[in-house]
Parts: sequence; structure tokens; C-alpha cells
Amino acid sequence: MTVSPPRDTGPTPARHSYPAAPRSGPVEVLHGQPVADPYRWLEDPQDPATAVWSAAQDLLYAGEEARWADREALRGRMAELLGGGGSGPPVARGGREFHVRRDPGRELSVLAVREGGRTRVLVDPLEADPSGTTVLDAWEPSWEGGLVAVQLSSGGTEHSLLRVLDAVTGEVVDGPVDRVRRSPVAWLPKGRAFYYVRRLPPERAGGAARHRRVYLHEVGTPADRDTEIFGAGRSETQYYTVATSPDGRLLVIGANEGTAPRTDLWTADLTVTGPDRPGLRRFQHGTDARTAVRLRTGGGPLLLRTTAGAPRGRIAAARPDAPGPGHWRTLVGEQPGTVLQDFAVLDGPALDRPLLVVVRTRHAVGEMTLHDARSGAPAGTVTLPGRGSVTGLTVRQAPGHEAWFAYADHITPTTVLHYDAVTGQLRPWAGGPAAAAPAAGVKVTQEVVRSRDGTAVRMFVMSPEGRPGRPRPAVLTGYGGFGASMSPGFTPQAVPWVRAGGVYAVACVRGGGEEGDEWHRAGRREHKLNTFEDFDAAADHLLQARWAAPGRLGVLGSSNGGLLAAAALTRRPETYAAVVCAAPLLDMVRYELSGMGASWRDEYGSAEDPAEFVRLLAYSPYHRVREGTCYPAVLLAVFDGDTRVDPAHARKMCAALQWAGTGDGPVVLRTERGVGHGTRGASRSARLYADVMAFLAHHLGLDLTKDGLA
Repeated sequence: MTVSPPRDTGPTPARHSYPAAPRSGPVEVLHGQPVADPYRWLEDPQDPATAVWSAAQDLLYAGEEARWADREALRGRMAELLGGGGSGPPVARGGREFHVRRDPGRELSVLAVREGGRTRVLVDPLEADPSGTTVLDAWEPSWEGGLVAVQLSSGGTEHSLLRVLDAVTGEVVDGPVDRVRRSPVAWLPKGRAFYYVRRLPPERAGGAARHRRVYLHEVGTPADRDTEIFGAGRSETQYYTVATSPDGRLLVIGANEGTAPRTDLWTADLTVTGPDRPGLRRFQHGTDARTAVRLRTGGGPLLLRTTAGAPRGRIAAARPDAPGPGHWRTLVGEQPGTVLQDFAVLDGPALDRPLLVVVRTRHAVGEMTLHDARSGAPAGTVTLPGRGSVTGLTVRQAPGHEAWFAYADHITPTTVLHYDAVTGQLRPWAGGPAAAAPAAGVKVTQEVVRSRDGTAVRMFVMSPEGRPGRPRPAVLTGYGGFGASMSPGFTPQAVPWVRAGGVYAVACVRGGGEEGDEWHRAGRREHKLNTFEDFDAAADHLLQARWAAPGRLGVLGSSNGGLLAAAALTRRPETYAAVVCAAPLLDMVRYELSGMGASWRDEYGSAEDPAEFVRLLAYSPYHRVREGTCYPAVLLAVFDGDTRVDPAHARKMCAALQWAGTGDGPVVLRTERGVGHGTRGASRSARLYADVMAFLAHHLGLDLTKDGLA
């Protein structure tokens, strides 16, 4: 119910001149409580008033940017750090090794094929679009390696077009298929057909076009003739996964309600009914747990990675027709203090026994162990290069004894490693670009912080000396949502910061997955306050332990981490000297109504529920902005192609802070066009990193032209 627009009392006296932004939005009564939304008009990017306001904000940002003395030098340094190239682990199919790679100096990653010791490019997005706004979203080779399904999108939208290419010639043999978004692709043998996920056309989805279905597509036929397999009558916010065994016998379909930490699974024996009418049986249904299946050729039990009965994860074996977790046999049990991330099977004839390669994290740091694939008994460890992360574990489709994975840590760019279970050797993969050396002059430690309720929270700290020798300009970042872990990964923006004498810290707060499923649940929905209090404790620790200098502590967060950073800003503005929020969620009363917000209800709760509305409103940063408050310098960075988090969040927050604040620091909006929430070119990434860190350096008093190794 709308009762009236708020009274415009005129601008608060401020130290900066900002573009005019009338406070003309409504006051709505929600669940009996009046809620003001003075900048509702900024939600519409097509409104001429929004366009005028945005253009004025661009000029304001340009003027602020020109004041950063370190900006150009830092952009060059970021380009160097990001320009070394890299590769993803190969997917071996039919004698070919498919992989994504970006060679040194290249702007975007390409899809490449390694065969007979030689590498060739199969898909280069820059050939299709020299402007650099088209990116490779996803790809999946057929089981025999003769075809590959690729998905590309433009302008940052992540609305992909799917095409099927000949893996030898690169010619398009099928497609394009529209209305896909990083869809899983599950091939049937001989490349004749595949299952995939596609959104309904708007006329069938009531205009929302969020409803998804699983389809069977026969290669070479029009997509409008595809057979609908699964999804009818289900929620519009459900996401589906689909997988097949290499022999084409077994189909597995998974369903998740938005980003909820639970999975429903169905299986079907395709030899009984045929691929176009699979007899789906419930495999896991109504269980509050995440489960993923590893499919292999040759029958036998399914191997599962699941949190059912094990919040930190276990590996289980089950018959394909098993009716739920009560019928699964634990193969490798939950291990205290660690979180199961992934596993793969090595069962080649050169091995004495089949092995499981198991990846876990301990307080977010990766570990790799070996187990007997039949009994689950420990069979050894694989020593990693450092305290980093293991991602993208792959093995051969056929029985083999090799595994590939990506490794990175805070100061080491991602490299692909090859493990040989016969020799026990771990080496860089011969098919990837040369591995880059760790960045010099940066030491990484892990601190333990006590949150308000006594919970131990881990925090990585990057510094020049590895100890709090003297208080320094410091940046704190975190995420705390969706069970995503802030595991060690190459952090290029931290390298020049630390080498110039600063401190860069990463807090592993509740809501993430660093300590397993329970850690995630302890920071979501009704427990979201824990996330913010953990972050407060991390900031206090940096100051009290003399890592950070008083008045020189900044905050940086992106996406859900942008919500975290903005919550820190509005909860304790006096604690920070500068805050950066990139692609942030900020209006938590209306987050469900734009972007992909509707699919996040399980994470945050819904404003349609009276109790959840009260909690959302209580921490919603946009609604916590208070007139006359001395806010620090704030940079809000958004991307106009972002289809996940609507840039309107940042526009509205920017106007509110500019109206309310009385601090010395400016509030500016950085709008980048032609990109979105996800993949972007190397030069755009370098520019974004440089601009963010130059802003922080300017307002925290760090001279980034200095280099501790020079």
C-alpha cells in the first residue's frame, strides 16, 4: 500500500556538490510498517531522468578519478600481473584434450584442443567479436571427442547462444540455440544427441522467461523440435543439472530451488525406455542436503559426494535405483576439521588397485589424499605446492591413472598440474602455458578472530613482513554467502598494495562454506547477523592487533560481498576511511524483484514473509542510510550488462549517501558499459582492479608508486 511520497526537506549540508536527485519515491506500508524508497525512480535505466542523473555521475566520477596520482602506473602493474596467461584443466575425450587457455598478452580465453602434443585454437571469441564483449561461457565435448557444444554471450548478459562445432575443423554443425545460460550439456554416445537446460519463451512463461526445462536435442534438428524431458509444473526459480554416463545407459537429473543448499535427484536407465521418454525414479528427494554424482562407464554403484548425514561431506556408494540416503553406503566418511570439495576415480590397468583422488579443504586451504576405491581406506597423500586451492579436478573418460587440476594461492597465479598415480609424481601439465612464479614481497598468514558470540573466524592476512610490525593502511574483504568459500586464489590487486607497505586481509565469515554446510547455514536467512558480526570482529582484530592503522582501514566487497561491505559501512561508518562495493546488493526489501533475486530467497528470506521482512529491513544498507551521518569515502562500481545484480541497487544507494553524508570523502559511482557480473577481458579486469585500489590508496594514504623490492 502506498501512502505518500516522503517530504523533500532539501539537501543536507555537505562538503561535495552532487547531481540533483529528488527524493520523490513512495512510502509504502509493508506488513504494517512504513518503508520509504525515495529513489525508486532510479530503478528504471530508460527513464530520461535516470539517464541525466547517470551522465552527471559519470562526470563526477571522472573528476574524482583524475585525482588519483597512482592510477595510470597501477593500471600498468595490474596489466602485467594479469597478462601472464593461464589455462584450465583438460577434459580428455577420444584422444583429445579440450581446455580453456589464455596465452600471455591475450585479452580473452579461447577453447583449445591438444592432440598429438600440439595445441590448436577451436573457439576464439575475439574472431567473432573484435570488440571484446563476447565471451565463452561454457563448453562440453562429446564422449568420443568429435563434437563440442559451446556457449557464448555478449555484453556481459550471460544470455548464451549454444552451437555445436566439429572438433577437427571448428565448423558449426548445429545451432544456434537461444535461451540458455551456462547450461549443463549431457551427451549421448556417438554425438547424436544431448540433454540440456533452456528457458521457456516469454509467451509460455508469462513474460518472466525464468521457467526452465530439461530438453533432449538431436544434433542437426531445429531446437523448436526438442523433446521436453523434465521441469513442467515446477517452480520458476528452480535450476536443473543433467548428466549421462559415457555408455549412454544412465541419466541423472538434479533440481535445486534457487541457491538452496539442497538437491533433489532422479535417475533413469535409458536402455529400458529410450532417451526421449526416460523413466525417472526418485534418488534423493526432500532431503536437506547437497549431493553430486560421479558417472562412469561399466555399471556398478554410483559414487556420490553428499552432505546427507555429513555437513562437512562424505563419499558414498549407491545403486542407481536406491530410494534415498538411507540406502547409501559410506565409502569415505566425514573428516573433522575439513570440508569435502571433490573426488575422482583412477582405475587404469597400470594401478595395483582402483583409487579415489579426494580434495578437501582445512580452514579453506586445499588438501589432496588418496583412498582405496573399493574400501575407502586411506592410501596416501599428494603434496601440493603450497597453502592454496585445488579446483577443476579431471580424469580420463576411459580407465586411467592420471588426474589434472588447477592450483593457485594468494600470491601464485593459477597453474594446471598433472598427477600420475603410478609414479606418484606431480608436475605442471605440459599442455598449459608456462607457470608463473609466486609474487615476491608478500607474506601470507592465517589469523583466528573471535566473533561477538565467541565463534572462531579465520582470516588470511597479506603483509610485507608476515607479522603486525607497525600499523599500516589496510583493506579488508569478505563474502559470507551462498556457501561460497574465500579459499586462497591469486589476488593480483593485493600484490602492489602490500609491496607498497599496506596490508590486505580476507575474512572467512559465516555464510560462506569454509567450515562446511553448517558454517553456511549459520550465516543465512535468520542468522545473517552472524555474517556482519564476524566481519566487524575481523576489522576490530586488524586494528587491535596493529595490522591496520586507525583511520586508515578500508573495506572492499563484490556482489554478496558488496552487501557485506555496505552493511559494514552503515553499521559502523566511523570505523572505515574508504569503502568499495562492486555489483552490490543494497535494497534488501526489493532485491527479489530484479536480476536473479527471486532465486536467492532461500539465502536471504523473502520480504513477502512478515518475519523475514523485518530482518531484511533491519540490515538493508539502502534503508540504513541516515541523514547527517559522517560517512567515509565510498565507491560504488556497477556494470550495465549485469543480469544477476541490477545496477539499480548501487544507483539508489549512491543517491542516498550523497544526500545524507557529511564526511570529507566523496561518494562516487563507477559505471562500466558492455560487461556484466561474470567473465570479462584481461584489460578490463586490470582497469577495474587498478581503479578500485587507486581509490582506496588515495583515501587511506598509501603511495602505490613505492615498491618494497625496488
